[in-house]
Amino acid sequence: MASRHFSVSLMSLLKQMILLGGRHWWLSFLLWIVLVGPAQAAMELRVAIKDGVSRVQVGSSTNAVVRDSAGQPVGELEAMNAFSAQGGGGNVALGQWRSRSLWVEPAGDGYVWIGDRWYRGRTQLVPTSKGLTAVNHVNLEHYLYSVLGAEMSPSWPLEALKAQAVAARSFALHKRSSGTSAYDVTNTTSSQVYKGIETEAQSTHQAVNATAGQVMTYGGKVILAAFHSSSGGHTENVEDIWTQPLPYLRGVADYDMGAPVFQWTKSFSQGEMSRLISGVGNVVSMTPERNTPRGRVVTMKVQGDRGTKRVSGNDLRSALGLRSTLFAVSSTGSGFQIDGRGYGHGLGLSQWGAHNLAAQGTNYQQILGHYYQSATLAQLQAN
Repeated sequence: MASRHFSVSLMSLLKQMILLGGRHWWLSFLLWIVLVGPAQAAMELRVAIKDGVSRVQVGSSTNAVVRDSAGQPVGELEAMNAFSAQGGGGNVALGQWRSRSLWVEPAGDGYVWIGDRWYRGRTQLVPTSKGLTAVNHVNLEHYLYSVLGAEMSPSWPLEALKAQAVAARSFALHKRSSGTSAYDVTNTTSSQVYKGIETEAQSTHQAVNATAGQVMTYGGKVILAAFHSSSGGHTENVEDIWTQPLPYLRGVADYDMGAPVFQWTKSFSQGEMSRLISGVGNVVSMTPERNTPRGRVVTMKVQGDRGTKRVSGNDLRSALGLRSTLFAVSSTGSGFQIDGRGYGHGLGLSQWGAHNLAAQGTNYQQILGHYYQSATLAQLQAN
């Protein structure tokens, strides 16, 4: 893990330099390039880094060409300086340049700066009703270098990281086929977490490279490879959590026992619960009305001294800050105790299950086959 610690500290240093206008950065940056220099681009993914913001800081580690919406060069950004971009009137502006969209393309093997992090690839700035969206156009495999380190600890067994790499690649490509006109995925848990080069590590490079181009398919199409942290003992059938049944997202026994999120407890006073669940006055009781076959709360009846309401399990999870919807509520006299299991929606690959299986010697192909029933591991055809 020494290489990851080095990369994180170096990226923190570069972050400070671009914010403060540092000058003597080049030798350290060259060392970083030598350690993890990017290869040539293949399949590109469009990742929304800042979506619908009024302005965003952008820059480049090397001098960068600025192009307008027609792809014509209109200027150049000086390396290692931050520039403020903003949107308005159906255009975006960056310094003296203004167009329906603008591109920032680093020279050589440069990295782009968006908001507060470094990313591989290039930046596109597009206008929105709220201002603009900064989109990172990045090689799919390089994108995964970062996603693995953000979604799973780089210190985990390599076979678990490989399973996550295939799942994340499949998920991204499935989303890519139905993305918006401006981008394919976001950089948050609404898609999958992506933090640029600061979450890359030697192990994430190794896992991605070892599985390059591999995806899970069903009927010749890349699957919706959902994943989560821990199911609490058993994953769910997709139609019990979302809507459409899918033959490859079936409930299976999980192997996440012993995970730090396998079991959890959270307590609330009556006053706290009443503030968090509005519209019923003081909460008196909470009774599940509908659960999945595995016990996840679909709807809960909340009884108060001023009324009753039905709340979805997902809304309760959000309002109460719970790790999952797999929970039970009990009265403590002065309040409520919630006892739950797992972390996430419980569909598809369980990351802690993959960790434990890999630690026991299970390979990534077997892990994927267990969590994505009836799906097939396949190799993407080169462009």
